[in-house]
Amino acid sequence: MRLHDIDPDNRPRERFLRSGPQSLSPAELLALILRSGTKSSNIIDTCNEIIARFGLDKLPDVSIAELQQINGIGSARAMQIVSVFELNRRVNHNRNFNRKIHAARDVFEYMDGRVPDETKEHLFVLHLNTRNQVVKNELVSVGTLNASLIHPREVFKAAIRESSHAIILVHNHPSGDVEPSNADRQVTNLLKQAGAIIQIELLDHIIIGKTDWFSFRENSLLG
Repeated sequence: MRLHDIDPDNRPRERFLRSGPQSLSPAELLALILRSGTKSSNIIDTCNEIIARFGLDKLPDVSIAELQQINGIGSARAMQIVSVFELNRRVNHNRNFNRKIHAARDVFEYMDGRVPDETKEHLFVLHLNTRNQVVKNELVSVGTLNASLIHPREVFKAAIRESSHAIILVHNHPSGDVEPSNADRQVTNLLKQAGAIIQIELLDHIIIGKTDWFSFRENSLLG
């Protein structure tokens, strides 16, 4: 079925105007950006194929060359798709620049989309100024946390260089279970002691999952 064969009231553009963007599927939203299909397939079918092949969560990182493997997606349309996600990245960056941290929820929201591969553990250090604003976001290590492998020098090096007032540790649990392991507790204690010595406070250590988080401070585990 071609797009013009769809009942006018049910076409993406009309539904968008009538009910808003939330009423459209991801493929229909993408179709509004690309606008028209080819002789062999309508644009919604093409967009469904794109999402089915790459997955909606991985689409922001798909290259122009990969997109062009889809029938009906040439260089111009591939650039349109890549440009939309690049613009979204920049909007999110500007929105979160100097983000002020009031609670663990703020950190969880700040980290949304910032873990490059959620199948592995990543340890980040957020560097804060005296107003508790994030001035730098640093990836320190990838892999299961282990106190014997995480050296305070690597964690606090950038904090000293940036003259950070305090830091917050953040790492993800690919399993989705945000309860801290023994290794998580050991790493936290080690870095808390190191921070006290050099007078850069460890404000919190937050473990993030897909929909939840665990805060050492809010659970009274930082003393």
